[in-house]
Amino acid sequence: MSNRTYNLEERTAKFGEAIISFASKLKETSIIKSLVGQIVRSGTSIGANYMEADWADSKKDFRHKIGICKRESKETMHWLRMIAKADSKSAKECRSLWKEAHELALIFSSIVRRIKQ
Repeated sequence: MSNRTYNLEERTAKFGEAIISFASKLKETSIIKSLVGQIVRSGTSIGANYMEADWADSKKDFRHKIGICKRESKETMHWLRMIAKADSKSAKECRSLWKEAHELALIFSSIVRRIKQ
């Protein structure tokens, strides 16, 4: 994901799409199957929660939903690490996706900090 954009709605959607593409390429084993379900849920929910935050009813609601985006980003980082361990052939792509999930987590952390001030 080298062409980063500052439009978070688009960036989170592209990240979710990248997670789906990545997950669909993994060799299905009992361990990978379980991990894929987790990563698809967390990786795609980042964008869905960001869209909800964008239409939040209040500052409190916005902060809550952005907090969920941050948590889902961090959870995705965890599942990527587990997948890299379970399928060493996917480690390079996991690393790339992990970096993007980490950047998203940092962005959402920054937003949450600014809202609290």
